[in-house]
Amino acid sequence: MDGFQSGPIKNSYKWLDERLKINALIEYMGSKEVPRHSHSIFYYLGGITLFLFIVQVITGILLLMYYRPGADSAYESVKFIVSEVSFGWLIRSIHSWSANLMILAAFFHMFTVFFTRAYRKPRELTWYTGMGLLALSMTFGFSGYLLPWNELAFFATRVGTGMAGAIPVIGDFLMVIMRGGEEVTGATIGRFFGLHVAILPLLTTGLLTMHLIFVQRQGMSEPMHWAGKKREEKKFMKFFPNFLYRDALVWLVALNILALLAVIFPDGISVIHWPLGEKADPFAPPPPVIRPEWYFMFAFQALKMFPPHIWFIEGELFGIIIFGFGGLIWMLIPLLDRGASENKPSKLVMTFGAFVILFIVVMTIVGYLVE
Repeated sequence: MDGFQSGPIKNSYKWLDERLKINALIEYMGSKEVPRHSHSIFYYLGGITLFLFIVQVITGILLLMYYRPGADSAYESVKFIVSEVSFGWLIRSIHSWSANLMILAAFFHMFTVFFTRAYRKPRELTWYTGMGLLALSMTFGFSGYLLPWNELAFFATRVGTGMAGAIPVIGDFLMVIMRGGEEVTGATIGRFFGLHVAILPLLTTGLLTMHLIFVQRQGMSEPMHWAGKKREEKKFMKFFPNFLYRDALVWLVALNILALLAVIFPDGISVIHWPLGEKADPFAPPPPVIRPEWYFMFAFQALKMFPPHIWFIEGELFGIIIFGFGGLIWMLIPLLDRGASENKPSKLVMTFGAFVILFIVVMTIVGYLVE
């Protein structure tokens, strides 16, 4: 019996190995090493983000089987999914929870890379592609928010696309492109739907492939305090099977947490929620409080705090310029932090990172406390 089973399996494996060089791949992964130190747990944040993206793809495809874009069909199709389709409510809940957790994990991943200065040479391209993936993740969230065509999503999208109109030179053009006209209509759903299910997945797949290639080629970054240490003084683990098995275990834990949240809180909780509510009515008065998703709240609240005019510039435009300049500095930190490649400490870089975190947290809290 065993021989009968092992024969076909062995022959099939040999056939695949001759064509795909599986043994060579296993040997390559076995030769790679991952540093072991007090902050090794940070290495798993990228894997968690990747896992949640995979969940997004799977649940998104399932929702796509029933979703119908359009002002006359979007809301009804989502309502049908959550009320009539078997486990449709669960799929939508998992999709929504995994989207929010993916962005949260991406933020944590970005900040751990920043504070460990893992962006230093030769990993600058890994940082740039990672920043691009974070931007795409947030765009996924923004484009998907409108698709149920409910009341809150409609007015929040009107505000969000209106903010784009304040961008110098191209603002009005960009707003019309996003909306498909002067106002948020059924045409906007079509544009956001195409962006959400076609353009963004293609861009993300390409950028994610590049990011993973960079990570595999360059390996995990060693902590800065290892500089000058001999090989014998450092600790490592094999990428395969040791690190890969641990990564799989972390994925399993993330899956269980995701399942619990989706079952216990199908419509979200607190500031992270997505009740279907009422269908969007463009002629209805807006709700008393219109808020963006939590990951945009810090920017939304900060822009609200600018006065109508600063010198000869509109306050909102001035705020967008400040945000653009700050984002550019953050993006180019591998070039600006020249001491990182020489393992030199930098209080300025650490202070800048701490200020960014404090700003995001405080503005987000204020945004939810102030009506």
